[in-house]
Amino acid sequence: MPPAPTPLLPAALHDRPDAPLCVGYSGGLDSGVLLHLLASTAGGRGLRALHVHHGLHPQADAWAEHCARTCATLGVPLTVVRVSVIRDGDGPEAAARVARHGAFAEALAPGEVLALAHHRDDQAETLLLRALRGSGSDGLAAMRRWRDFGAGRLWRPLLDHGRADLLTYAQAQGLAWIDDPSNSDTRFDRNFLRQRVMPLLRERWPHADAALAQSAALSAQARDLLEAGDAQALASVATADPHCLSRQRLLAMPATRRARALRRWITGLGLPALPANGIACIETDVLAADDDAQALFAWQGAAVRSWRDLLHADAIRPHMPLDWRGAWSGQAPLALPQGGLLSLEGAPSLDGEVIVHARHGGERFIQPGRPHSHALKHVLQDLGIPPWQRERLPLLSDAAGQLLAIADLAYSAPFDAWLRQRGARLVWGDT
Repeated sequence: MPPAPTPLLPAALHDRPDAPLCVGYSGGLDSGVLLHLLASTAGGRGLRALHVHHGLHPQADAWAEHCARTCATLGVPLTVVRVSVIRDGDGPEAAARVARHGAFAEALAPGEVLALAHHRDDQAETLLLRALRGSGSDGLAAMRRWRDFGAGRLWRPLLDHGRADLLTYAQAQGLAWIDDPSNSDTRFDRNFLRQRVMPLLRERWPHADAALAQSAALSAQARDLLEAGDAQALASVATADPHCLSRQRLLAMPATRRARALRRWITGLGLPALPANGIACIETDVLAADDDAQALFAWQGAAVRSWRDLLHADAIRPHMPLDWRGAWSGQAPLALPQGGLLSLEGAPSLDGEVIVHARHGGERFIQPGRPHSHALKHVLQDLGIPPWQRERLPLLSDAAGQLLAIADLAYSAPFDAWLRQRGARLVWGDT
């Protein structure tokens, strides 16, 4: 067992959760201190470590071996995850961080807490970086001590302590750690701040790190107040469908609050973050569009659209292929080419096969209680089916071409009677 910790970092673990812990362990000083601190308290119960092997440095294998030796000494299980770093234009720092956080999120078990070793100096650097990128109050709040992450939560217990505290602890405990030479490469923004800018600031203002971290904490308080208002604003414009908001109620909001509510909505749906011009484009091109304009703003595989009073956001989904036709008896669920399933519940099968197909235009539909057929276009409008859903609808027709059903949204009079007699129904799962 590791020796009992010295009285350093006394308050770091004051909010240690009663949950399984996974330490993101690089083998460096910071994560080494956090791992040792956690393993030295409460017997390391429910603790494991995760090392992300980026493969970017010739010594990467040796670093993984160091992590394995350290964890074996501490009696902490270690998982090594190898990742591919894809440089997509954001630079090697950002690409490695994306790969690392993706590995953390994938490895985290439900209810597990990921513990990361970011400290006060990191917080100060993060605030400066975000300020230089023109961030607002949310960005200047920098890193949170706690936040939801993957299937569990993320915890940064060392944010109130500087790197000097960690170094003192490591030396007192006789810890060994890896010094990644890339941390000295000032071509990277964070390293430039750490190696060149922060020493200069400390020369003039010795407590610069603490002051900047305090500014981040104050920004976090402002962010929390704003987020409480954002939640109320978003609730006031919500509809029964979480992917839809009321345009009329949105436009009644102050523009600044509307912008924050829209960003919160997009984040809550799990869609990619809006680009810098996203809110402006939604305001001018989508929110302000005519009710029947079917306006759209798209980015990174997602889209915000408008129709009538609705503002809709979702991943862009493929349409039902116009040339696809599938014969279906109803005995087993039918996989649709654009995704999703069509199932028959309450009856063993249909009376003979039907044809499942896309909408081509010109179809007519006889609704229950109506003596005459109506154009499918008008039926869809009367049902309030938005345009972005119409292109995905599977239609069911009999062998003679008579339209029987619009997915599970509407049935023709004869097919509705057939289903009612058997207590059956169609179920369309649009996934």
